[in-house]
Amino acid sequence: MRKNDIILIFVVAVTALVLGACSTTRRIAQDELLYTGVKKIEIITVPGEDIPAGLQAQVKEAVNVAPNNSLISPYIRYPFPLGLWVYNNWSNPPSGFRHWLYEKLVEEPVLISDVRPEIRTKMIDEVLADNGYFRGTASFELIKGRNPKKARISYRINTGSAYMLDSVELLPDTCHLYHVIDSVAVRGSYLRSGSRYCVDSLSAERSRITDVLRNRGYYYFRPEYIGYLADSTITPGRVSLKMTIANNTPAIALNRYRTGNITVNVYRNQGGGFPDTVETSRGTLVQMMPSKLRRELIPECVAFRAGKVFTVRDMNRTQTYFSRLGIFNAVNIEVTRDTVSSEDLLDVVVSCTFDTPLEASIEVNASSKSNSYLGPGVTLGVTNRNLFGGGEQFNVSLTGTYEWQTGRDRGNSSLFNSYEFGITTSLSFPRLIAPRFIPRRHRALNWTRISLNADLLNRPHYFRMAQFNASFNYDWRATRHASNTLTLFKLTYTNLLNTTSEFDSIMAANTAIAQSFRNQFIPQIMYSYVYDRSFGKDNTLNWQFSVQEAGNIFWSIWEACGKKGEKELFDTPFSQFVKGSTQLVYGRRLGGTHWLVSRVAAGAAHAYGNSAQVPYSEQFYAGGANSVRAFTVRSIGPGSYRAPLDAVNGYFDQTGTFKFEFNIEYRFPIYGALRGALFLDTGNVWLLEDDTQRPGGTLEASSFFKELAVGTGVGIRFDMGMLVVRGDLGIGIHAPYDTGHSGYYNMDSFGKSLAFHLAIGYPF
Repeated sequence: MRKNDIILIFVVAVTALVLGACSTTRRIAQDELLYTGVKKIEIITVPGEDIPAGLQAQVKEAVNVAPNNSLISPYIRYPFPLGLWVYNNWSNPPSGFRHWLYEKLVEEPVLISDVRPEIRTKMIDEVLADNGYFRGTASFELIKGRNPKKARISYRINTGSAYMLDSVELLPDTCHLYHVIDSVAVRGSYLRSGSRYCVDSLSAERSRITDVLRNRGYYYFRPEYIGYLADSTITPGRVSLKMTIANNTPAIALNRYRTGNITVNVYRNQGGGFPDTVETSRGTLVQMMPSKLRRELIPECVAFRAGKVFTVRDMNRTQTYFSRLGIFNAVNIEVTRDTVSSEDLLDVVVSCTFDTPLEASIEVNASSKSNSYLGPGVTLGVTNRNLFGGGEQFNVSLTGTYEWQTGRDRGNSSLFNSYEFGITTSLSFPRLIAPRFIPRRHRALNWTRISLNADLLNRPHYFRMAQFNASFNYDWRATRHASNTLTLFKLTYTNLLNTTSEFDSIMAANTAIAQSFRNQFIPQIMYSYVYDRSFGKDNTLNWQFSVQEAGNIFWSIWEACGKKGEKELFDTPFSQFVKGSTQLVYGRRLGGTHWLVSRVAAGAAHAYGNSAQVPYSEQFYAGGANSVRAFTVRSIGPGSYRAPLDAVNGYFDQTGTFKFEFNIEYRFPIYGALRGALFLDTGNVWLLEDDTQRPGGTLEASSFFKELAVGTGVGIRFDMGMLVVRGDLGIGIHAPYDTGHSGYYNMDSFGKSLAFHLAIGYPF
């Protein structure tokens, strides 16, 4: 890039910032106005009547035209409209760098004539009528400011009285179809006298009724086959409604079908082969040979039953069951009418094509962890997706990472780089391997996982630790929104291979910390629950809960055998503790891609019996890229305790057995894949038992709120869909410890209260 071009870019940017407010209408025609957004939407209702929430949203959607440099469309604009300034003040050369720069920066003006507010008011009139406000009217007014070439729009809506349903006449009860429709309609909450007339509600009722019908054998029925006749002339201000079946409804939609022949075709990945036909309890299996398949697996995946009423629910379940096996790259279900039989039957053909059984992967990435460690890593993995012919997945992966910690240095030795190597093997079965007394529907097409792991962690200047674990897990979904994981048994062994003199001095100075780092076995039973759901397009909810216990079974066995005092497994003490944690994340869409996301998290752990301390790896900490972002990891807590600035053991001191955090974040678009965020974080960790070497660290109700660290900040994200890279600049507001400053804002200085975190993925 030439020097003149660089100077040009600089001049353009500076000039746009200086002149943007007064030179963005120069090229606008004399009879045109620049649209600068919506000034106000005033909805006036009849006294005593509330505005339906859905009506407000539809009115806003009707007038939702984004002005230039829109921030929250169409109400708030960000300053310095660079694109408009370029359009009005810079010529467009036919080619070259300046032409490229012009095309990248320019933004054509959004004019009042483009918005067409007179059309918008007609759209609002239609919205009012669709919601039962037949007497409603809408108008608009152009609001000009200092610049007569710019205008905002104010909309005024008078709704009038809403029309209510006076009477609802359902279908005559002359056949099974009509009987089902009427019974479903009666059980609903809308089709009854006194409900407000609403086109969307009527449409939702048609869809709801159709869903029930298609699960009662009426496979070919569609929502548009249900009609309504509305008459508002019988009773003034009210609507008489009559349900009808459309005249053009095909005969096949009126018939109720049962399941006929069921056929499952299993094809080889490379094609070809010869068919092997077998009759199973759920139909005919046609498998192209040679191929490896445990034939008992197919009946477990077929939800249909010959002769049973045909339902779309069984169709969806069958699709899901086959897909979740993970051994087919394509699953297709075809439904056809049986034209030979005198009965109304639907034949089902399921076609599956094997995927390649072996998959090798090499992944090089940048990893970011909740403890604010960031660094490059490589993972080499091999997976066999059909080891024994029953969808079993066998995986071996090697992982190596080098990490460094992001955030602000406290001035001590709490920040250091590390590396980690590990190998993990797992064998997963697509069913619950459980006793026969557990019902089949709870045993089939879920996952049983057996895994082994070995890991070597190196913390320079401190220690090298090896960790081994083996686990046996059940994974299953209770509903499509809820997933469960039960770890019947997990045994972890940690061993400090070597330590430095500096680390030894830390352990000698604090017995509690030394206890948490000792060589030990951790036998555990764990359960976790995740509920993840979207409510429409504007609300998301994610709730996670987990509880675990360690050592109780072993302790009970040893106690029953008469073993007193500290109990050991293979001449090594084992831990005994309980731990629980929960997290709730709620997201609310404010409009477009603007979201307000909040999170609350809490956890507690308690050691007893065979352990004086909860293992260090199981304790809680606060601060970092996924916590209170104005503070680096483990730089706050427990409670009001603060390690001396010259203490080498500060890093290890600042964990606790109780944790509470609350975060709220506003996420907004900037340009393309670039996103921005404003956030507020608060939280800390505490001790549930006194520690004389960490005064102020114990959880107490009287000082709880005072000991919550508080920070705010701004963030930027680059969202590439599969990967989100973010940077967050946290700004401390309140430190939970004594900083020598009075008042709620007690930070040493603005500069020292900053913490920057680079991370992968959204914080929550």
